[in-house]
Amino acid sequence: MTERRYSEDEVAAIFERAAGAQHTDRRQLPPADGMTLSDLQEIGREVGLPPELVAQAARSLDLAGRPDSRTILGLPIGVGRTIDLGRRLTDEEWERLVADLRETFDARGAVRYDGPFRQWTNGNLQALLEPTPTGHRLRLRTLKGSARSLMASGVALVGVAAAVFVSTLVTGQVAEQASVLALLSALGLGTFGAGALSLPGWARQRRQQMEGVVERLALAAQPEPPDAS
Repeated sequence: MTERRYSEDEVAAIFERAAGAQHTDRRQLPPADGMTLSDLQEIGREVGLPPELVAQAARSLDLAGRPDSRTILGLPIGVGRTIDLGRRLTDEEWERLVADLRETFDARGAVRYDGPFRQWTNGNLQALLEPTPTGHRLRLRTLKGSARSLMASGVALVGVAAAVFVSTLVTGQVAEQASVLALLSALGLGTFGAGALSLPGWARQRRQQMEGVVERLALAAQPEPPDAS
């Protein structure tokens, strides 16, 4: 089997994860495109990183999964991540994952079992564990329902304002209804903005939380590196 080769961005991410609190200066790294795990471990030895830690970091990056996103007018209304674990989670690992989800998202949620399927849900926030031919697939996803409602209400108010404007054009009462049109338009735009402005920060936080859950799950499955002492 051909050994995977990592891109420059992936190499920097691997060393950053392997070093933990240390910071890897990517300017000190050689050109990275096409480097294999063996290459990375050799570089890691030169900077004092055990090969086991580099391998763990590389695996955690491999298991980071595929990001998902749902947008409205280009704004991220929903985010998610799908990870093919390549193995089966034990009952104990699933329980630890649920505990991590509850702590990370500060939500108790509810656990449900449906044959081979397992899920943890808290409103629009979901973690779904599904069987695959090679083990389990984990789907993390969430939706900012409150923002979607605000944006939809804002669009509706602007639509009403547009309809009133057309009506006043027909009846010749634009001047008389100017204050009503201004109020409806302002309410609509303000409501839409209240929902839209919260989305980028919310999406960024949720992505970071999901990435953290996935990384901890990946690292927990790795054997502890040998004691160098």
